[in-house]
Amino acid sequence: MRLRMKGTPYKMRWRAKELSLALIILVCTTIFILTWDRSPTLTSTLPSKNQLQLSPDIKTVPVDPKTHVKEDISTLTRSETVNNKEGQHVDKTRSTNTAKSSSDFEEVTIQKKEAAAKHKHSPKREETNVIESGSDSKLIAETNNVILRGNTSEQEEKSMEHQACDYRKGKWVIDDRRPLYSGHGCKQWLAPMWACRMMQRQDFAFEKLRWQPKDCEMEEFEGSKFLKRMKDKTLAFVGDSLGRQQFQSLMCMITAGKNSPDVLDVGKDYGLVIPPGGKRPNGWAYRFPSTNTTVLYYWSSTLCDLEPLNILNPQTEYAMHLDRPPAFLRDFLDRIDVLVLNSGHHWNRGKLKANKWIMYVGGEPNTNRRIADMGSAKNFTIHSTLKWLNSQLPKHPHLKAFYRSISPRHFVNGDWNSGGSCNNTIPMSIGKEVLQEESTDQSAANAVRGTRIALLDITALSQVRDEGHISRFSLTASPGVQDCLHWCLPGVPDTWNEILFALI
Repeated sequence: MRLRMKGTPYKMRWRAKELSLALIILVCTTIFILTWDRSPTLTSTLPSKNQLQLSPDIKTVPVDPKTHVKEDISTLTRSETVNNKEGQHVDKTRSTNTAKSSSDFEEVTIQKKEAAAKHKHSPKREETNVIESGSDSKLIAETNNVILRGNTSEQEEKSMEHQACDYRKGKWVIDDRRPLYSGHGCKQWLAPMWACRMMQRQDFAFEKLRWQPKDCEMEEFEGSKFLKRMKDKTLAFVGDSLGRQQFQSLMCMITAGKNSPDVLDVGKDYGLVIPPGGKRPNGWAYRFPSTNTTVLYYWSSTLCDLEPLNILNPQTEYAMHLDRPPAFLRDFLDRIDVLVLNSGHHWNRGKLKANKWIMYVGGEPNTNRRIADMGSAKNFTIHSTLKWLNSQLPKHPHLKAFYRSISPRHFVNGDWNSGGSCNNTIPMSIGKEVLQEESTDQSAANAVRGTRIALLDITALSQVRDEGHISRFSLTASPGVQDCLHWCLPGVPDTWNEILFALI
């Protein structure tokens, strides 16, 4: 009896301690649960239940190692129908001895249209940085297939959408708000030989067409938006006369074709002056003082270094260094923020002979027959220059580099010097929609593959615009000779700049 009396208080005290301990554990657990979602430190220690997944439509496939670098379509003579509902045409290329690129063995990521769906944040998701699985929100995969997580600004979202958009596919539509500038008024920047409004041409329906991408909206171009986006930056076009057309188009677009006396000529800052005995400089550079934005063009039709063999002889020949980038790029790359390169139409024997260019490789006249072929020489040079440029990108992290695909010619029944013509003046008569998955300019696509240089692919969408050329209205051509290479401005090159604007 005494034992039970003595043990009872002890047991009661022990049970009281147990209850107290349980109560403490319960309180701690409750506090822990309530604060769990608010503690990023705690939540980061466990795997997310809603971990982002790549769309199954984003696939990585190997490139056929048997694929050869093809000659571009600048030497077209015949045409055939390609994947266009309205009968898009593309010319067959002549067979050439082509140089094979090591990039043919790289892997390329194919991103289908489902990955380009728009992503919109709800307020709740913005606070928690969590994307709910099964929600209507879609992720925008950038062209390099990096998925961005967490909060993004509206400007970043737009940039992601534009990069995910495949601007190659789409159709031409009539838009009465076009053109973006007047061919009568943009005399400050537009060369008279490309201003079709100043010629005898009477039909200008081609000015009313706008490119509509298939699965996304094209960002509307505004000069003020461009200057704001390019504040304290420089955009440079380096290439042939088609690059010059794109440069003049952009200057007209920025200024809406209006006279702009405040724009500064800064060509001297880039060595763009008229050389002794020359008629014009090798390019032009203009700066908009309101935003310190510079837009320039440098003529380099083959994207390789040209060096006079005898600087004392006005009739000297030039070493055409196929394995060296233009000296202009080497000298001024650190001052460029957006670079657009193009080449193609000068790669023929007639141009080399007329310009007195002699192919050099390794500092010596080229003796390699495989490179001596024009198609191979072009591919060798473009690959060499882009490889060099790609090696420079880590040193210039601010630089965005583009290689623009070939601008198509539309000569029929002959070439420029053999009665070829392009007399059609009816828009979309050979097609209006482009649906193909791959670039029409495989030479350009192969050249950028495996690099961080983006392809500004304008070939197929330009191919269906045969009515947009200078044609028989050329001010500079000989009688009976038509210009089915260059474009009327305003015109097709404006669209190239709209796509470029969306990508930068």
